[in-house]
Amino acid sequence: MRVDLFDFDLPDENIALRPANPRDSARLLVVQPNGESVLSDHRVFELSDFLKPGDALVFNDTKVIPAQLEGIRHREGAGGQQVSATLHMRMAPDIWKAFAKPGKRIKIGDRIEFGHGGNACLLGSLMARVEEKGEGGEVTLRFDLSGPALDEAIMAVGHIPLPPYIAAKRPEDAQDQKDYQTIYAREEGAVAAPTAGLHFTPELFAKLDAAGVERHFVTLHVGAGTFLPVKADDTTEHKMHQEIGHVSAETAARLNAVRRAGGRIVCVGTTSLRLIESAAKDDGTIAPWSGATGIFITPGYRFKAVDMLMTNFHLPKSTLFMLVSAFSGLETMRSAYTHAISTGYRFYSYGDSSLLFRNDR
Repeated sequence: MRVDLFDFDLPDENIALRPANPRDSARLLVVQPNGESVLSDHRVFELSDFLKPGDALVFNDTKVIPAQLEGIRHREGAGGQQVSATLHMRMAPDIWKAFAKPGKRIKIGDRIEFGHGGNACLLGSLMARVEEKGEGGEVTLRFDLSGPALDEAIMAVGHIPLPPYIAAKRPEDAQDQKDYQTIYAREEGAVAAPTAGLHFTPELFAKLDAAGVERHFVTLHVGAGTFLPVKADDTTEHKMHQEIGHVSAETAARLNAVRRAGGRIVCVGTTSLRLIESAAKDDGTIAPWSGATGIFITPGYRFKAVDMLMTNFHLPKSTLFMLVSAFSGLETMRSAYTHAISTGYRFYSYGDSSLLFRNDR
């Protein structure tokens, strides 16, 4: 499909720079494709009104790490140059793939010293060697530290990688370290938050429990590739970056039991949906999963296991807007976004949310 079919104009004033307070007071646009699509305006704390006893919410419990690193590139015969690296996938205890800027000037064999003043960790500095170079500024970094020691150094050196559309307007601050993390985050490894989950509070969990809605967790470590624009003219020419995920045997069995009993699988966020659909067989059965997924969902995709999706509002021409268009229909989502923009919904990571019903027409 042509990528420009997924374009739309978004005024700057619709881009959220801070989340709603409290989190579950954010707006919720409900999109129900019943014949002609029905749009209705609500609040996230009303979510249980649209779910039934026996339905299951699926959350991504990944935890954002301070994956944005600033450093100095060292090369024999050349002066130091400032570089920035955003870690996005761990390959080994001492190896990470990252997006580096300025990527074109970095060469294999370069040494990069990360940290502030060269004394950001106990060993004096966090050093890495550039092992490989890929497309779009992607590099493979082998660090001098490994395992837990490397994790501690990254925690000391790095900072939260706010999405570009926020970082371009204001710097990260202490409040972001709380705001840009779900209340149930526990598996460290993401460089971007699963933002639909940012709306949940203990009070909302209690309300959903009282309504008989189940709660299950999977893990997909969101990579920096989620921020990359689609530069191709056609969706068939775009390559998705892979992300590491895990669906336990216990969670798969419990979700299959929900489906057998007539309950619905409701994914909180596109990350949990992409993982569940990666793990699902053609008959809708969800299998245990552990590994990388680069699933790219566009209109025409037949969903196997997911019935409903709660998700924030996405960038124009993004893979995520393509995904929601596949889920609820392109024209339905274009109408929904037109409504959201005209009525002041707040977009992107800190913005409002939507609840989408799958359209199988």
